[in-house]
Amino acid sequence: MPASIPTDPGFDVVVLGAGLNSLNLTIAFHQEYGVRATTVVRTPVAMNQHTVTSDQLVLGPGANDEQMRDALVELARARPAGRPALLLTNADSLIDFIDRFRPELEQHYLLAQLDGALLARLADKAEFAEICTELGIDTVPTVVVDFSRAEQPGWNGKDPLPWEYPVVGKAANTAEYHHVDFPGKRKVFFLESEEQKDELVTSLRAAGFTGRFLFQELIGGDDTAQRSITAYRSSRGKVTLLCAAQVLLGEHTPDALGRPAAMITGHFPSLTAAAERFLDAVDYVGFANFDVKVDPRTGRECFFEINPRIGRNNYYVTATGESVARHVVEDRVHGRDLDQVVVTDEVLYSILPVPLVMRYLRDPRLRLRVKRAARRALANPYRYRPEGLWMKAYARVSGLNFVRKYRKVYPRPTDTGF
Repeated sequence: MPASIPTDPGFDVVVLGAGLNSLNLTIAFHQEYGVRATTVVRTPVAMNQHTVTSDQLVLGPGANDEQMRDALVELARARPAGRPALLLTNADSLIDFIDRFRPELEQHYLLAQLDGALLARLADKAEFAEICTELGIDTVPTVVVDFSRAEQPGWNGKDPLPWEYPVVGKAANTAEYHHVDFPGKRKVFFLESEEQKDELVTSLRAAGFTGRFLFQELIGGDDTAQRSITAYRSSRGKVTLLCAAQVLLGEHTPDALGRPAAMITGHFPSLTAAAERFLDAVDYVGFANFDVKVDPRTGRECFFEINPRIGRNNYYVTATGESVARHVVEDRVHGRDLDQVVVTDEVLYSILPVPLVMRYLRDPRLRLRVKRAARRALANPYRYRPEGLWMKAYARVSGLNFVRKYRKVYPRPTDTGF
């Protein structure tokens, strides 16, 4: 730990949720401030148990939301009087939890997330697309099917789609979809025929899904056509952080399809400018993560969605030297805004072995760029330097498991990433 980091920065950090979602956040605070956060979970996760960046408070798998709220209040009461604490999360369902219990939690914690009304609006990918259209930001051609109207005359669930197959299907609201279960459930569906689309509609109805579901024209291009943008907008209305990255390879298991696993940061001025315009237009507060895909036919940068949180792979920002922790601490703990930082430094972020990533890169120029970055600036959160032997071993085992998974579910790159 650098000598310049104080032993006690004067505040605490509590992170709800487990896995890499939380680990990347706790690394940022540990690296910047020497803070050992408290990670609050229902079920223990090994990586959060063994990291040097946090302690784990386990509530038990049966703990309900009220019990989680009470545990957070008790945790706060154990702090010295007047000592501030940030309460953060990186999971959609827990963002909703914090918003639901905001009046009680704000008595004990500093929060950095948007209010419930805007949260509900932006959590819906269809609403997000409408806002983008108003702002002149390109989005993906979409048909919205509202399953709450399935019994009404004129419902469009069985109507033919206006594009050639294949098409993509996904829920408009991830948190809403989380509570629905049916055989063959996926985060994102790749539908190759009208029959498959109709079967999916039938399954969703049978499972009792009553939300909105999106069918979208397939934007071609493999994983490398995807982009990720991470941003922070303060409680005083200033966007202080913007960082964008090109996805190199995403995960391809059914429950994680579309989740980036390797990215390279760089200079993406049109993306960061559009993200800032969007955040200012809706008066956003807190961390945000945008998913974008570049249409290889036209070069259009199509914004898919906004995640009202920092995003699972946020270590790609911290690894450039611009700690994400700094922005929320200055805003909420110290009550001031940093000068805006637009990150342009190049870092290769990967939780995968680099040779595995290279196998899927078909553009010679991109391959060369990634090779150079791998030698100069390679970042894997599982290999955070202060970690002990357990995490170092986990990094190796995880990498080998990924190799086996890709051989099984995505043995070679395709033109669509499916």
